[in-house]
Amino acid sequence: MRTPIIAGNWKLHMNPKQTTEFVAAVKDKLPEASKVEALICAPAVDLESLAQAAKGSELRVGAENAYFEDEGAFTGETSPKVLKEMGMNYCIIGHSERRGYFHETDEDINKKAKALFANDITPIICCGESLETREANKQEDWVVSQIKAALAGLSADQVSNLVIAYEPIWAIGTGKTASSDQAEEMCKTIRDTVKDLYNEETAENVRIQYGGSVNPGNVKELMAKPDIDGGLVGGASLKPDSFLELVNYQD
Repeated sequence: MRTPIIAGNWKLHMNPKQTTEFVAAVKDKLPEASKVEALICAPAVDLESLAQAAKGSELRVGAENAYFEDEGAFTGETSPKVLKEMGMNYCIIGHSERRGYFHETDEDINKKAKALFANDITPIICCGESLETREANKQEDWVVSQIKAALAGLSADQVSNLVIAYEPIWAIGTGKTASSDQAEEMCKTIRDTVKDLYNEETAENVRIQYGGSVNPGNVKELMAKPDIDGGLVGGASLKPDSFLELVNYQD
């Protein structure tokens, strides 16, 4: 039985003071982590405040990105080793904004996944197609190729424990959402791809999130689908009330 995971991706929002206030507002109202994992992934400048504020609570904490080296002459990058020392549980990699704005490649994302596992941090590996790719009916080929590249060289045990986030680029921050059937269709394709690459047990263990304008109004319908195990949430995760509605969707 896969534990649902609702993760807030704050992107470039919030400062340390706002982070501390947010956690104070939600930490006593979260579900048990065995029921639903509630996670916030914050900008690097907020991570110390996030980790400190979340101590002793059910809130999981994560980063929005990391480099694939622990240290070195890499100005401006974030060390996965230091993220672990700070107490991070998860790290998002391969978000479409990183791929698009910062030109990250499938190879980069694969190297980051390996570096995170080496530091005992769970990767959340993002994938997803553009509107042009979907209109050309090539979305499955596109996403399958991203998954194959991202997972190259990872063990079945590692894949069983990571998270994959399917985010159609055309539905991120646009107010548009893939229908629950469209989201389920692609999440099932991802699970089938994992099965083909590894085995049925690994495919059944891996958690697959949907991300793309997830909000309190559509979370229950999305989470009712058999291959959707969570949400990677942008704007709706910035306010305590809406985040609590999302993570407590089963109530």
